Amino acid sequence: MTNEMPSQPTKTILRLQLPTDPRWANIAEKNIEDILVDHAYCEQKAASSAISLIVKYPDKTRLVEELTDLVAEEWSHFERVLAELKKRGFALGRNRTDEYVVALSKHIRKGDKRERQLMDHLLINALIEARSCERFKLLWKNIQDEDLQKFYYELMVSEAGHYVSFIKLAKEYMPADVVDARLKELLAIEADIIAALQPRADRMH
Repeated sequence: MTNEMPSQPTKTILRLQLPTDPRWANIAEKNIEDILVDHAYCEQKAASSAISLIVKYPDKTRLVEELTDLVAEEWSHFERVLAELKKRGFALGRNRTDEYVVALSKHIRKGDKRERQLMDHLLINALIEARSCERFKLLWKNIQDEDLQKFYYELMVSEAGHYVSFIKLAKEYMPADVVDARLKELLAIEADIIAALQPRADRMH
């Protein structure tokens, strides 16, 4: 597996303000069972989050169509992580609270107009995909396991696409300038959350 990459999604489209310490990948590699278990639940939660949005906003035809496809893709990722666990003789361990997602989700504004709440939900999901993409890139570039290098390269590209899709959906239902302004606010919030939490060797976020 070569580390040469035809495109650089984490550089060209992601706007994360605080990069993960690159040493995280080397530490995570030493705890790969925990990382894979946590990753499996991240994919499961991503699918569940998209399903929740479909249930909450069934009148948004474009959203229903796009997120239905996303649910299928996220669930396929969950199945692929399970396969990587099985290949290495690991079992799916217990689910653990994702403090990063919990902290981000607190910034979805309550009691606001329906479309603004939808925008916040979509942008929070976009940021989660962006951070996952960034972490997958670190794993792809730094771990020694060639199978996992390929695996995380493929998922990195996929998560970058999901990030773009969530932002485009937000702009489907709210003016682009409003979405861009709110995204800028949430990017600053996300950076503060990352700085406060610090990356853990047993967690994807």
